[in-house]
This record gives sequence, C-alpha cells and structure tokens, in this order.
Amino acid sequence: MSQMPRLPRVAACPTCEEPLESGDNFCGVCGADLASASPAPPVPPAPPAPPVPPVPPAPEVAVGYPEPPVSGTARARREEPEDYPLPAPAQASRPAPPGPPAPPAPPAGAVWDAPPAPATPPAPAAPYAAAPDAGAPGADPRAAAELGAPGAQATAGTSSNPGVPSTLGIPGTPGIPTDSDTNSGGGAYPRPAGGGGRRCAVCQEGTIDHDGYCDSCGHAQPRDRDHMERELAGVAAASDRGLRHHRNEDAFAVSAAALPDGSPAVLAVVCDGVSSATRPDDASAAAAHAAGRSLLASLPRGTHPQQAMNEAIVAASEAVNSLAAETGGAGPHDDPHQRQQNAPACTIVSAVVTPGILTVGWIGDSRAYWVPDDRSAPPARLTEDDSWAAQMVAAGLMSEAEAYADERAHAITGWLGADAYELDPHTASFKPDRPGVVVVCTDGLWNYAESAQEMARAVPPDARTRPMHSARALVGHALEGGGHDNVTVAVLPFPAEPGRAGSG
Repeated sequence: MSQMPRLPRVAACPTCEEPLESGDNFCGVCGADLASASPAPPVPPAPPAPPVPPVPPAPEVAVGYPEPPVSGTARARREEPEDYPLPAPAQASRPAPPGPPAPPAPPAGAVWDAPPAPATPPAPAAPYAAAPDAGAPGADPRAAAELGAPGAQATAGTSSNPGVPSTLGIPGTPGIPTDSDTNSGGGAYPRPAGGGGRRCAVCQEGTIDHDGYCDSCGHAQPRDRDHMERELAGVAAASDRGLRHHRNEDAFAVSAAALPDGSPAVLAVVCDGVSSATRPDDASAAAAHAAGRSLLASLPRGTHPQQAMNEAIVAASEAVNSLAAETGGAGPHDDPHQRQQNAPACTIVSAVVTPGILTVGWIGDSRAYWVPDDRSAPPARLTEDDSWAAQMVAAGLMSEAEAYADERAHAITGWLGADAYELDPHTASFKPDRPGVVVVCTDGLWNYAESAQEMARAVPPDARTRPMHSARALVGHALEGGGHDNVTVAVLPFPAEPGRAGSG
C-alpha cells in the first residue's frame, strides 16, 4: 500500500520558536505550516571522478600565424587553451639561422622563416636615359647630362674640326661631347641647369629634383627640350613640343664646316621620333648627333655632299639601332624578330648648303622645301615621303588630296630603327639659279603648310637675311594652326656665304 512520506522531526516552530510535539504539522501558536519549513534532506556526496591521465606536451606547430622571434633565433611559443583540440601536429618550423639583429616585429601574417634579404647594391647609372609610358611623365634624356653622362661636361662648340662651330650637343648621348648653352652655338637644346638647384616655377619655394618635379609641391617643371632655338652663321633652327604632346620627341643639329678649298658648308639635320615606338626622343637625338658628326667628318675631307649625306644617314641608322640593344634584354632563345618589334625609331631629313650646290637626304616623312627670294618664281618640295599616302599617289590609286585625307596617310613605310625592313637612304643634289632658303622640317610643320606654295606663303619674305626670325615664325604658324604634333624647322639660306651671321 502506498504511504505518505514522513516529515523529519522539528523541535521548535521556525517562525515563533514555540516548542512542538511529535507529529505536529502546524504550530499551535502561530499556525505556521511545519511541512514547508522542514529542512531539505541531505544530498549524498558524488562519487569521486576517475583520475585524468596527464596530457603529453604537444610539439610546436605552425598555425598559420607564427609569432615573431624573441631574441633573433628563438621563437615565442603560443599558449593554446586546453578546452578545444589542437590541429594535428605538423613538423616544427626550423629556427632561423643566426644573423644580424632581428628586424622590428611585422604585422600579423608576416613570414619569418627566411632571414632578411641582403640590401640590393645600387644599379650603375645608365649612359643613356630611358623614356615612360605615354601617359605619364617619363625620364627625359637631358637628365643624363645632370647625372654625369659621358661628355656632359664638354666645352661649348665642340667640333671634329678645330675652329669650326658646331651645335650638335644633345645631353645624354653616349660618346658624343655635349655643348653648353652659349650665344655662339650650343647644342640642339641647352643643358638643364643643375637639377637640385633650380627653383620651382609653380610654388617658388621647392627645388627641382633630377626627375623634373618639385620636391615641395610635386609639379612637373617645363623641360628645356620643350622649346629649343639655335642660330649659327647661315643657319637657324627652332623646335617646340606643340600643344598636344607631353614631351618633344623631335631633335635637330645645325653646324658649319669648311670644305677643302676653304668655302663654307652649312648643314642641318632634323629628326622626328616615332611615337608608337619605344624611346622616340632618344632615337631622334641619337640620329641627329650621328648624322651631324658624320657630315662634319666627311665634308672637310672633300667627300661629295651627296655621298657624305648617304654616309651620314647610315651612321644615324646605326646609332638608332644601338638603342634597341640597350632597350632589349631578351634571352638567347627569344625570337629576334619579336625582340626588335617596337624598337626605337625616327625619321630623318638633312640638308647641306655650299656656295653652289644644295644637297638633301631623308628617310621617312620629314621634308625639305625650296623657297626662292623672288616669290614670283615657283617654290618646290625637294623630298618624297616614305608613307602610305605617297605610295597611293605614286601608284595612281588616289589623288594627293584623297590620299592625305585618309586616316592612313601618315603611316610611314621607311624609318631608322632596328625593325626597319631595309635601309634605303634617299639623296638628291640641286643647283638653284637664284638665292632663296631651304626649309627642313618635320610633319608637325608641313601638316599646316603641305604644298610648296603653302610653305612659301608661310615663310617670311626676309627669311634669307633673318633665318632665326623665320624659324620662329614657322613654328608659330604650326602652333596657331593647332599644334597637334611636335614641330621642328631649320632654315638655311642659299647660297652659303662666308662670314655672314644671321640675325634673330
């Protein structure tokens, strides 16, 4: 039978402390319920837990975020909590070999398994400055003169012939003396003033670093090659960056030499870098140097001007080809054709004026024009372009107006460069029967005065007596027309007259 559970005996009422008798369920004085006040039965003690076997010490493991070294060789051991399992033991990472003092602790995730790499020694200065990407401002070859490029400290007017003025100094060309900026000659552009000493043209506070930027406000500074002018007795030249390009990729050289009979020979070389190639500014500068030096060496020996012109263009080609080797860096298993693609390239046009003969030479689409003093006499274009448009006209497939209106008109078919199909210098000699001037220029000018008649209208009437003024006027004509390209022009009065200095 079921029975009611018996309550434990309580001696006194827990509320009023009245003595109780055995079997009382309520206090006789205060009526307190003695059943609810009964103490809870004691809980039997829990059996002792079985002893836990000791956990053997786990080896060091790589958890994906190793701690930085403590003393350079020892590693700090990560304390792992015991309430979750560790990953499977992995091979402990080997200690770093003893070496220099440990670097500062890296952020989480840095790897310390290898000793710090030794400092890389500074690379030797390149003899010829390289060119950046079309969008951004890259290194300018003129900076090589400031950095001690070969020939950067040469004397003004350096020439292969003593006493003959020369303006062939392009800073940064290997093996070619560089002329200073002087009133009597100078280079095709002046050597920049000391990079660290020039004051910023924008903020007027910072100085200009060798990269051409202000060390205070960061603005790029105008480059000396952006606008260049040079004049000698019997020749003047000017070049400008134009209004659309970020740098001037044209170059020129003007000079004078004495022929074996003592008569004067005046020369001008104009080169236009191919913008789609690498280092176009270096290519034009190297070609102008090499051609000018070659002419100065050949003409005084009595070489016929036309032969001397051919040799000068070959020398210019070799100079541009050498830039491809500097730019290359291709391995022995690379395709030679692939290695030469997009190599430095430029066009060239040159003129030599003597007392009786006018000689021109060219490759590409830079041009030479003849403009007589007597404007009633017809002017003439002395060169034929190596271009798609010229080929279409020569083949009779298009008229000249149609060809040059095509978007492919200025695609050149001949140039100086390692990727040129063949070297085919064009040369021609003329004997004008009247005085006038020879205009040697890049397409940055003739785009705005294409025909010989248009060029004659753009040339000032006093060009033969004021060649520098005329060169400036022609550059201005191109800039007023839009200045879409670099523009370079040289003006050579014909015939060459000894001892006559032009006026600007």
